[in-house]
Amino acid sequence: MLEERGFVKDVAGGRKTLDWLLTEKRIGAYVGVDPTAPSLHVGHLLPLMALYWMYLHGYYTVSLLGAGTVQIGDPSGRTTARSRQSAEAQAMNVESIQRQLEKLWTNVKSLGIKHQIAHSIDRKRDILSNRTWLEKLSAVELMRDLGSGMRLGTMLSRDSVKVRMESGEGMAISEFSYPLFQAYDWWSMYRHQDVQLQIGGSDQYGNIVAGMAAVSYMRKIHGMDEGANDEQDPRLATYGLTTPLLTTASGEKFGKSAGNAVWLDADMLNSFDLYQYFLRTADADVERYLKLFTFLPMSSIALLVTQNQQDPSKRLAQHVLAKEIVELAHGAAEAKKAETAHKDAFGQGTNTFSLLSLRKTLSSAHGEQNTPAEPMKEKVQDILAYKKAYVATATATTQSVTSTTTSDHQSKPTTNGNIVISLPLRLLKPGSFPTILLAAGLAVSKADANRLINKKGAYVLVPNSGPLDNPTALKWATIEPGKQVNPRHYLVDWEALVLRAGKSRIRICRVVEDERWAKEEADREEADREEAEREEAERQTDGE
Repeated sequence: MLEERGFVKDVAGGRKTLDWLLTEKRIGAYVGVDPTAPSLHVGHLLPLMALYWMYLHGYYTVSLLGAGTVQIGDPSGRTTARSRQSAEAQAMNVESIQRQLEKLWTNVKSLGIKHQIAHSIDRKRDILSNRTWLEKLSAVELMRDLGSGMRLGTMLSRDSVKVRMESGEGMAISEFSYPLFQAYDWWSMYRHQDVQLQIGGSDQYGNIVAGMAAVSYMRKIHGMDEGANDEQDPRLATYGLTTPLLTTASGEKFGKSAGNAVWLDADMLNSFDLYQYFLRTADADVERYLKLFTFLPMSSIALLVTQNQQDPSKRLAQHVLAKEIVELAHGAAEAKKAETAHKDAFGQGTNTFSLLSLRKTLSSAHGEQNTPAEPMKEKVQDILAYKKAYVATATATTQSVTSTTTSDHQSKPTTNGNIVISLPLRLLKPGSFPTILLAAGLAVSKADANRLINKKGAYVLVPNSGPLDNPTALKWATIEPGKQVNPRHYLVDWEALVLRAGKSRIRICRVVEDERWAKEEADREEADREEAEREEAERQTDGE
């Protein structure tokens, strides 16, 4: 099944042997994630989806959170060393990824039920942290046991080491030793959880093979092979499976949008934008992505592809792909909101925007903002502020939580998958479109906003621009550069400024009086955190 859907690039330990073993017993499998950021991105989904399929078919599965190894840094696939993160930033990342993994597992279970995948099978999964055992591991014990079985020549021959040495960049002893710690992770889970299979990206093949050798060596020195008829008993051996490196049909690396990571956390990329990212999937890629990133049966995928070929303009397959992925990352309710928001925004084509849909969206957003919010825990507030600051920074390195969690609170998009934000009226003045694009989250800096405008990639909805036969179909106009261009001239119903970046990134800016905005902003900050606090409470209850 994994091969049929395209998950398998390489198998370590023998492809036929692994096929046989998977039919003989429900072995344990794991995927490891080092929390180097406060969110996973879509590039992480490929090995995780392979793991989720194994879970749905009754195999014991583990999501391993690298809370210990993240302090070292995996050199695989990197030409330079990772920048050192502060202890505060690492703690924030660990906490955020832990919650995200739990949410993903909840959504996987729901999607399994939705698609009726082997519903009568008993299932078991865990989220483990390697800090649990690495904190108890002494350097002497690691070197005495595992270090004595790792050969220097093999480690030096790894591509990640050779690339760094040949480039003159060099490699720290901590990075060079990373495979030892990753191998110890597998040994610990093999010994205590019977995990025999590691799944990882194509850049993890060397680490996986090293881990297999390490587990075999540790079995010997711990006397676990005594009395065995065959030292290489395939029922006790370890195996590795790597997923392919994905590129788009145009040759671009999958999982990037304008060079930026496509985050799975709704606080860092809202449901509407995540939906739009996958809706832009090329026809040449959509069948492969449906197989890899959804739980749809193969027969349903074949039918969708056929329908897509008959009328590509409807992009039926892309809509299903987008909704399924948002449902996996953010949940069914957010997926439905994103789908509805897209229909409202593009129901009359890409050249116009429905005035009726705009009024409906504003009315709905106003009702949500008037919902009383409960006080948020300080920890939840800090994590949310950190995630927003992380997205806003030009680099992916956070040296200090204190320096990055203080940001300009002129406006914040809601985090419920909506495309509506609120802006104070004072922000709208001649020449302020670059500032507004930045505040709306359509640009990462004022310089970026100016480039977008100069390249004719920024648009604003024009009030009263609909034709006589369809007056509610308002037209888009290119935002012109210049200090004389006044955003207030584009207010629809004296309340909304509707912006677009590129073909599909839309923000509805609800403009309010300054005093009213200040009060609403405080209420929104609490409302943004309400769901996060509830998830935290549920997680603590589940832990008890």
